[in-house]
Amino acid sequence: MTDSSARTSGTDTVEPTRLFGSLPAEVSIYEVGPRDGLQNEATILSADRKIEMIEGLVDAGVKRIEVTSFVNPRWIPALADHMEVATRIRRKPGVTYSALVPNLRGLDAASRAGMQEIAVFMAASQTHNRKNINKTTEEALATYREVVTEAKSRGMTVRGYVSTVYGCPYEGEVPFENVLRVGKSLLDMGCYELSLGDTIGVGTPRQVEYILDGLLHAGVRLDQLAVHFHDTRGTALANITVALQLGIRTVDSAIGGLGGCPYAPGASGNVSTEDVVYMLHGMGCRTGIDLDRLVAISARLGGHLARELPSKYLKAHLGHCARVGKPLV
Repeated sequence: MTDSSARTSGTDTVEPTRLFGSLPAEVSIYEVGPRDGLQNEATILSADRKIEMIEGLVDAGVKRIEVTSFVNPRWIPALADHMEVATRIRRKPGVTYSALVPNLRGLDAASRAGMQEIAVFMAASQTHNRKNINKTTEEALATYREVVTEAKSRGMTVRGYVSTVYGCPYEGEVPFENVLRVGKSLLDMGCYELSLGDTIGVGTPRQVEYILDGLLHAGVRLDQLAVHFHDTRGTALANITVALQLGIRTVDSAIGGLGGCPYAPGASGNVSTEDVVYMLHGMGCRTGIDLDRLVAISARLGGHLARELPSKYLKAHLGHCARVGKPLV
């Protein structure tokens, strides 16, 4: 952290405290901006811009990144160039590149593009599944059993997303039993990790504790869980802090705070990667990510999209640069 708006004490001088002594020494950031972030943007970036974004994020130290979605372009026009992006990116050893797939056709396309990891996505609520993937919960699970089985037979790893964990835009409160059933089903069929999504950003720290404790007591392992928060109501960082205190070591985020679900009215963007990285570094948790390079990518991205991104760290950084006459990137 180089701008003067950052904390004056370096992370190496922050003493452990009673409340934060249990935080993990290292946290894995799972970057979802190129897929979850861009899929709902009004401005569609060119493949060249997307590739520049992805490669820049990896160069900044991101080790796990979701690059696109192999979905019919009619449903997500912003990612219609999925094959070009997936085949043209310069891949670095030691980095996990993933793509979302909805069915066997998407899996075939992802396989042709050389993807080694895919992700499947479904909700804990029945109505959101019908609106988002046009399937009941049972139909979605049946489809994904085929997809996961086939992907694993091709040597791919599979990540599972469970959305509407903390609330559904159509049904309201989602019973924990629904979250457990969908999550356990995805793990049982072969997903190595569950990303628990607060799709409409209604979750609070106490809810996070309740959901995570419930899953852990039901036999789900800590290393099988990741958290994915939208910052719609400003609670994402607080929720992440609680998850870390409970032992979670993987956090999903999107560069600049991009995102929003087209099938979840009122859902704003994902928690910003630079906000998460700033907080983690300030608490002494290593990420391996260069924050200065990260915020430079975010600043350029805002220009490409012709809008102000919601990232709070980005706004503070731009304000500092303006005050001291420093170049923005």
